[in-house]
Amino acid sequence: MTYDAIVIGAGHNGLTCAYYLARKGLRVALLEAQNTVGGAAVTDEFLPGYRNSAAAYTVSLLQPKVIRDMALERHGLKVVLRKVDNFLPGDGAYLLAGRDGLTRREIARQAPEDAEAYDRYLAELDTVVPLIRKWLLKAPPQAGGGVRGLPSLLTLAKDMRSLSTDGVRIVHEYATKSAGEILDRHLKGDLVKALFGFDGVVGNFASPYTPGTAYVLLHHLFGEAAGVPGAWGHAIGGMGAITQAMAKAAREAGADIVLGTPAEEIIIERGRAAGVVAGGKAWRAERVIAGVNPKLLFDQLVPRGAVAETIERHMTNWSCESASFRMNVALSELPKFTVLPEPGDHLTGGIIIAPSLDYMDRAFIDAKRDGWSKQPIIELVIASTLDPSLAPEGKHVASLFCQHFRYQLPAGKSWDKVRDKVADQIVAAVDSHAPGFAGSVVGRQIHSPLDLERRFGLIGGDIFHGKMGLDQLFSARPMIGAADYRMPLPGLYLCGSGAHPGGGVTGAPGHNAAQAVLADCKPWRRRA
Repeated sequence: MTYDAIVIGAGHNGLTCAYYLARKGLRVALLEAQNTVGGAAVTDEFLPGYRNSAAAYTVSLLQPKVIRDMALERHGLKVVLRKVDNFLPGDGAYLLAGRDGLTRREIARQAPEDAEAYDRYLAELDTVVPLIRKWLLKAPPQAGGGVRGLPSLLTLAKDMRSLSTDGVRIVHEYATKSAGEILDRHLKGDLVKALFGFDGVVGNFASPYTPGTAYVLLHHLFGEAAGVPGAWGHAIGGMGAITQAMAKAAREAGADIVLGTPAEEIIIERGRAAGVVAGGKAWRAERVIAGVNPKLLFDQLVPRGAVAETIERHMTNWSCESASFRMNVALSELPKFTVLPEPGDHLTGGIIIAPSLDYMDRAFIDAKRDGWSKQPIIELVIASTLDPSLAPEGKHVASLFCQHFRYQLPAGKSWDKVRDKVADQIVAAVDSHAPGFAGSVVGRQIHSPLDLERRFGLIGGDIFHGKMGLDQLFSARPMIGAADYRMPLPGLYLCGSGAHPGGGVTGAPGHNAAQAVLADCKPWRRRA
């Protein structure tokens, strides 16, 4: 069968893109290498009776428009809010963060001198974050795009013109400075700065004092959960519940989802993409939309010589390394943190093991030198405190998302040989704050950076399909001249996290790529 469009990869962005295309009547095939949909947003039973999200693990950035348009709640998605957004245990102290003024009250308790400074910091965020939100669901200006790039360029100019001089200064600083510089300017307390600085290094192999981390910090602030702006939540059943609901929506719209069919090569005819060889079979289509890392797309799927040598070279050098190590553990009991030992709402939040910006900086320096952090940055999320269905009665499951762990280890070391040793060190780091945690671990699932690449196609173990540095964002994502989802090969588009606005379970690249495809289509014929 010849399709109007073929989407490569049934991750959340591929599913989103396929839905929007099929909804408009295009004949769409979605080809997925694995035997289930979801990409990195899947739920595994990693020990009998214990289930958890395997890679992506929390909900906030998924776009409300995507949720509404795809009717994900009707298709089974239910998101519950954390009762406390974050809990940071420190040396004899702790900090909580959450809704209804909790964050400010906790800052006033922990670092009274920071309470008013926090208000000033929020005022700056209120200038920058709405501007980012405006651009999540549209293509950035096409640098060098000629007439085609004028509408978005004019829109950006209008948005910037609406800001005061101080507003423009604030936007410029958050676009170019480090998270540490911004936070040091406003705040004094170590735990307070760590609370916000953590967002600057999540999935980002960098020190909080690396220029550009202020933007990565912002990238984690534009979301909402269960209709509450800025909140973080949990999908009942794990992250696989999101992509299973998306698959139902895409099929209902008319998309064909074909599993166990890995893409092998883009078919090129008369200088344009004309289909995909996948699962040993030729799948023909007028347009091909890739949900994979752009480096994988151009290094492995686009035949050599199909695009200019400068483009091949650019994508070969596309920077992919988030230095992330992902682990799930099955627990016989809840952890008891020294600073707050009794069970409580703090255990429903993201528990951040990283008590200062200096701690995060040392973790980065250690990893650059030794391959991984001896005192890692960890977010521990005990999903079963919000979703008891994930574990047997009275037992629990926890996600550990950890930084910094290099994809390439020094001195010829192999992740296959050291992954368990490193996992032990991560568990020990939590145990140092919650004695007995190590003894409560009855099973674990480990994904080193190499495992993330092998299983999920995350090149270099990069959870964002490419570093979110200043040279790989906005009009330069994935390259100058191709930021509007149209790749430099006619008929080929990009709908994954390697496109604007970048990583996270947002659905935005999938939504935006579909709009580009629809704009380029000739009048389509609706299915009979």
